[in-house]
Amino acid sequence: MEIRIKDNGDETLFKIIGRLDTATAGEFEKAIAPLIAGNMQKVVIECNEFEYISSSGLRLFLTLQKTAAKKGGKVIIRAMNADIKNVFDMTGFTNLFIFE
Repeated sequence: MEIRIKDNGDETLFKIIGRLDTATAGEFEKAIAPLIAGNMQKVVIECNEFEYISSSGLRLFLTLQKTAAKKGGKVIIRAMNADIKNVFDMTGFTNLFIFE
C-alpha cells in the first residue's frame, strides 16, 4: 500500500494506492493520525488506485469519519471501484460517507 497526503489548506487530499488490510492497517493508522489530531474540516480520499479493503481498513475509515463528524468536518470518498463500494454497501458504511 502507498499513501499520499496533500494539504490544500481547507482540504486534505488523501490518496490510497493498493490494499488496505491487516498487514497495512498500522501504516494507514499512522498516516491518518495527524488528520485525526488536526482540524479535519474536509478530507477527500482518492480511491481510483485502491484495490482492496478488509475489516481492519473499514474500522479505520469509520474512525476517520467519526472524528471528522465530531469536529464539524466531512470525509468525501472519490472514484471508489465497484468491488470496494460493494463492501461499503454490504456493511452499511455507504450511508456514513459522501461519495463522488
